[in-house]
Amino acid sequence: MTLSPASEGPAIRAYVLHPDPARMSEGVRTAEERLEEAVRLTAAIGLDVVSAEVVRIVDPRPATLMGPGKVSEIGAALDAEAERPGLVIVNGSLSPVQHRNLENAWNAKVLDRTALILEIFGERAQTKEGTLQVALAHLTYQRSRLVRSWTHLERQRGGAGFLGGPGERQIEADRRALAKKIDRLKAQLESVRRTRTLQRAKRKKAPHPVIALVGYTNAGKSTLFNRMTGAGVMAEDLLFATLDPTMRAVDLPGAARVILSDTVGFISDLPTDLIAAFRATLEEVLEADIILHVRDIVHEESDAQSDDVLSVLKEIGVEEGNGQQVIEVWNKIDLLAQEDRAYLKAIAKTRNQAAEATLEVPVIVPVSAFEGDYLDDLYAEIDRLLTQDFETYTVRLTAADGALEAWLHANGDVVEEGPLDAQGARLMTVRLGEKGAGQCRARFGQERLEPVADKACPGPRSGAALAMKAYSPS
Repeated sequence: MTLSPASEGPAIRAYVLHPDPARMSEGVRTAEERLEEAVRLTAAIGLDVVSAEVVRIVDPRPATLMGPGKVSEIGAALDAEAERPGLVIVNGSLSPVQHRNLENAWNAKVLDRTALILEIFGERAQTKEGTLQVALAHLTYQRSRLVRSWTHLERQRGGAGFLGGPGERQIEADRRALAKKIDRLKAQLESVRRTRTLQRAKRKKAPHPVIALVGYTNAGKSTLFNRMTGAGVMAEDLLFATLDPTMRAVDLPGAARVILSDTVGFISDLPTDLIAAFRATLEEVLEADIILHVRDIVHEESDAQSDDVLSVLKEIGVEEGNGQQVIEVWNKIDLLAQEDRAYLKAIAKTRNQAAEATLEVPVIVPVSAFEGDYLDDLYAEIDRLLTQDFETYTVRLTAADGALEAWLHANGDVVEEGPLDAQGARLMTVRLGEKGAGQCRARFGQERLEPVADKACPGPRSGAALAMKAYSPS
C-alpha cells in the first residue's frame, strides 16, 4: 500500500495512537502533546485523521506492545467507522513482530513513528541528494522488517533436476539484495559527501562567512530564510515543509556578504537511520561560523523542542569550544500581545548580559520572521559577532585602485572614507578579520593595509543604523 496525498485522490483514512508507557508519563512532554504532534505528522502528508487516542501501557507485550483487550478494542473501533480506516499510525517504535501481529489483528496497514517520518521525507525530497538520503534510510529500516513480508520462509531449490540441495531461504535472498542496494546508495552518498567537502573547502577560501539555520520542524526557519534572502523556499505551516538544504549568498545590513544555509527541521525521537543518512547535509552546520537556532517561542513545548535540537546538534558533532557562535532566534512573537512581546524582550535582554554565544548560553534575539519585526536587531547581532575580532586598518586609495576599493566594500566593514588629497588619493578606514586581511594582502600587496594603533576607532554601527542601510539579496 502506497500512501498518497489527498490531491491525488480520496485521502487515506488513518487512526492515530500514542502508546504511553507508565514510566514515561512524567516526562517533559505530556502524552496528549505527543499525540497532537503525531496527528500533525499524519496530516503533513494529506492523510485524513478520523480518530486519535492515547493508549496507556503498564506492561508492554513483546507480541503486540499493548494488551489483547486493547488490541481488540481498537479493532472494534476501526470496524465501527462507517468507512473503515485502512491505516493505523502508532506514535512509537514497533518491533518487526509487533508490526506484523498488529496488522494481522486489525486487518489494516500499520506505520510506527519511524515509518511515518520516512513517508513524509520520501514525499518531500526533491533533489537527487535528498532522494538518495531518504532511500538509504528507508532500505535500512526495511531490512529489519522482512519478517512482515515473508512468513513462510521456504527455501529455494539449488542445483539441477531433483538432486539439488535446499538452497537459501527467500528471506536470505531478499536481505542480500537489500544489502547490495544499501551499499550502492552509501557509495553514491559518499560521492555527495566528497562533493560537499570540496564545496566547503572552496567557501573557506572565500571571505564570506557561513550562517546555518537550524531548529525544530515548523519553527519558522524557511520563513526567516526567505525574509533574509528574498528566496522562494517552501514555507508552510507543515511539519517538515523543507527537506532539501538550500544555500544563498546575501548582503545583510552592516555585515559583509554571508552565505545562509537552510537545513532540514529536527524532531523528537528522530530516527537514528535518518540522522545517519542526512549526515552529509547536516555537516554544513559543522562548518558554519554562526548557527541561528530558530525557536517557535510561543509553542507550549518550546523548551522541550530546544532540548531535542541541541541533542541532535551534539550528536552530529557541534560542541562547545569549537569556535562556532550561536544566536537563539525567538520566532513568532507576532502571535503575542504587545505587553507579552515587551516581557519576552526584557527576558532576552537580561539573559544576554551573561550570553557567551554558545550552544548552552546563546545570544537571544526575539523576532517575527512572518511580519519582519525586529530583524534589524538580528542583523546587528550577526554583524557584532562577525566583526568583534576585526582589526582596523587604513588604506590609501588612488584612482587606479578601483578593484581594491570594491573588494574592501564587499568584504570588509568600511568605517570611514576621507576626502581627496592634492594627489587625488584618499584614505579609507576599514575593519577586517584575520582571514580577510590575509586575503587582501595576498591579492593587492602586503603594504596596502596599515594597522590602526588606536583601538578606540569606531566599532560596529547600531542596529537602527544598520537597518537603514540598503541591502540587495542575490
